[in-house]
Amino acid sequence: HVQLVESGGGSVQAGGSLRLSCTDSGLTYGSYCLGWFRQAVGKEREGVAAILRDGQPRYAESVKDRFTISQDDAKNTLYLEMNSLKPEDTAMYYCAADSFPPTVRRSDYVLRPSEYKNWGQGTQVTVS
Repeated sequence: HVQLVESGGGSVQAGGSLRLSCTDSGLTYGSYCLGWFRQAVGKEREGVAAILRDGQPRYAESVKDRFTISQDDAKNTLYLEMNSLKPEDTAMYYCAADSFPPTVRRSDYVLRPSEYKNWGQGTQVTVS
């Protein structure tokens, strides 16, 4: 049974930075694709960043060069380093995990929320 718990959200001024964390239980690193997603009020959930089973990252165009996804296997933790934050980054941020085959590598797949079965409860990020 996979459990995901996000933390690190908060309020920050535009141009600032935050680091989100997602700790997991029940995952074997290398067997799951992990992702960060966000949902703003009144909008659909969207993919932000994902890390493939081999550690390769994938990013949405809107966050490329500003956000960095990483993982620490020893700590069972997934991170999202967010820099140069903009008001449009305001949303509830969720981490998710799923056991896609290693052949699944396309951004349009691994950044699609409907492909993931395991979700955390979310952490709010507000940029003003």
